[in-house]
Amino acid sequence: MASRMKEKYLQEVVPLLQKEFHYGNPMQVPHIEKVVINIGMGEVIQNPKAMDAAVADLAMITGQRPVITRAKRSVAAFKLRENMQIGCMVTLRGDRMYHFLDKLMNVALPRLRDFQGVSAEAFDGRGNYTLGLREQLVFPEIDYDKVDKVRGMEVNFVTTARTDEEGRWLLRLMGMPFKK
Repeated sequence: MASRMKEKYLQEVVPLLQKEFHYGNPMQVPHIEKVVINIGMGEVIQNPKAMDAAVADLAMITGQRPVITRAKRSVAAFKLRENMQIGCMVTLRGDRMYHFLDKLMNVALPRLRDFQGVSAEAFDGRGNYTLGLREQLVFPEIDYDKVDKVRGMEVNFVTTARTDEEGRWLLRLMGMPFKK
């Protein structure tokens, strides 16, 4: 069963983008390749048990087991040793990605306090977009009473768009609530 977001992309977004950017072939229309969710865990240096909580939260939000990221080199100023655990991340593709996008755009973002929309400026020049969230509590799967610490996360949308304008159009048509 295809998700709502995938249906929306195929039925609504592809024809609109094809018309707007004059693509000759539907295969030229940009699409979201993957979504990477990342939690940086600087606090692990003092509290190694914090990683387990972050991994559990990320697994609950995405439905996929996170990969633990490690430090590439030592930094004495941060008391960081090479190969220490410093974060966790998940890469979503296919149906899980579309399910996550649906949940993020229609459930999580509207739950943010004083939500006015997300910045349309966080594109990287190649059509990819990065969204920072200050707390994991906006996701409905997270039980407020079981959270040991509020953690921020970064959500990266990797698209096949060649320009920021194409990427912005793609995400807006998919339902990303950009500020006016």
